[in-house]
Amino acid sequence: MATNSSAEHSRRDFLYIATGAVAAAGGVAVAVPMIAQMNPDASTIAAGAPIEVNLAPVAEGQVIKVFWRGKPIYINHRTKKEIDAARAVDVAALPDPQPDTARVKQGKDQWLVLVGICTHLGCIPLAHQGSYNGFFCPCHGSVYDTSGRIRSGPAPSNLPLPPYVFLSDTQIRIG
Repeated sequence: MATNSSAEHSRRDFLYIATGAVAAAGGVAVAVPMIAQMNPDASTIAAGAPIEVNLAPVAEGQVIKVFWRGKPIYINHRTKKEIDAARAVDVAALPDPQPDTARVKQGKDQWLVLVGICTHLGCIPLAHQGSYNGFFCPCHGSVYDTSGRIRSGPAPSNLPLPPYVFLSDTQIRIG
């Protein structure tokens, strides 16, 4: 005659619970690395991170190029002559009208910060070139002035401005 004692039930219950606990631990052990691999790697995070640029070594009249998010950023330390030339333009006559004061930070008129990608087909314009001594795209002939505004050529709009702030008189953060 077969009888079921309460001791057998408790052993069987223990085996069910132990098996379930091991299975749950195994599921977590598999899920954690699977979820972690979906996070972006460090180089991707760094590519989108803001960058800080020290402006102290940039001489008046000099243009430097830095990279932010894989894009070239021109930082132009404009001379008084370049600022005056940019301010003397009849804004209404421009293909993409925008005053020079809207393209620089107030009180920091000497610093022009631009994304150095032509708005026509994405070429990289050259600094201090062209008939306005601003930026010139040699690929298709777009000419920008000392404020990065389109003056002639096939480009439809001005060179874009990246988001940036002045941390001090000689330090900016782009991004």
